[in-house]
Amino acid sequence: QVRLVESGGESVQAGGPLRLSCAASGSTFGIKTTRWYRQAPGKQREWVAGITCGGSTNYADCVQGRFTISRNNAKNTVYLQMNSLEPEDTAVYYCNADYRNQDLLLLGVWGQGTQVTVSS
Repeated sequence: QVRLVESGGESVQAGGPLRLSCAASGSTFGIKTTRWYRQAPGKQREWVAGITCGGSTNYADCVQGRFTISRNNAKNTVYLQMNSLEPEDTAVYYCNADYRNQDLLLLGVWGQGTQVTVSS
């Protein structure tokens, strides 16, 4: 089983940077792809960025060029570096991962979320 814990969310001024972390524990060797999602008040949860176990990355159009997803395998942690933040980036940010368990079943897991608030 895999557990994800996000951290790093806080209130920042527009234009500033912020880095979120997603720390995995448990059967981390089975993790395939890790993604960041976000959910703003009154809106549906939306995908933000993803990174595979091989390091390939992709981004939603609205964050392309501003956000960078990366991973530190030694720390079992995935990061989301957010630059040039805008008030529209205000949301609860969630980490999600796909992993194979000992029975080779592909499962998904979510973290509890971390709040990011960007003020103008």
